[in-house]
Amino acid sequence: MAEPGLELRLLGGIELRGAQEGVADRLLSQSKAVALLAFLALSPERRFQRRDLLIGLLWPELDQAHARAALRKVAYEIRGMLGTDTITSRGDEELAIPPAALVCDVEAFDAACDRGRLVQALDYYRGELMPGFFLSGCVDFERWIDERRADARERAAGASWALALSLEEGQQFSNAGSWARRAVRHAWNDERVLRRALAMLDRIGDRAGAVKLYEDFATRLRSDLDVEPSPETIALMKTIRSR
Repeated sequence: MAEPGLELRLLGGIELRGAQEGVADRLLSQSKAVALLAFLALSPERRFQRRDLLIGLLWPELDQAHARAALRKVAYEIRGMLGTDTITSRGDEELAIPPAALVCDVEAFDAACDRGRLVQALDYYRGELMPGFFLSGCVDFERWIDERRADARERAAGASWALALSLEEGQQFSNAGSWARRAVRHAWNDERVLRRALAMLDRIGDRAGAVKLYEDFATRLRSDLDVEPSPETIALMKTIRSR
């Protein structure tokens, strides 16, 4: 049986809660085990996934026989550490993680977003999905995780912006500005999000906050991407500064 109350946290860091002492550290030190857990836990509706898909994601450098052996070994180790029903099989070709065996914060975040529970959703979003996690040579897995990261960032930014607009409408301007800035942090390289936040800070009279937000954004763009803000963003900032 699986350990009771197992929770896989992937937002803002990778953490496994509810496992026996020492088990989580041993498991999380194995990158392929972490990747397999994450992929199965984030599969839509926890559907079964074909072994051929999994080995193509995680062992593209191996031939079929060795890749299947590697997958069997990792699945066996996960079951040994977390319980035999953590990963279930359907026939010889499909694997899945049942929802009852392991909960995941990404699923909780998505569900809260879908239900419009924005504050609850943003409590789950403690940061980027699996920050810094990388599998060398696994191009398809890296493409998948990049897409999931971008989707989570976009949803977090959208939820923050929706809260900012609601608070502005209720004339809670300080809180509205805070959520607008948070939207920018979640989508730090999206200038559309930045311009919306700058315009809001301008509307609510926090022009000093708008200037700082713009300067922080521009500094990070230069540092991380070696680019300058777009002419449209620069023009908006000039208008705000001129008031």
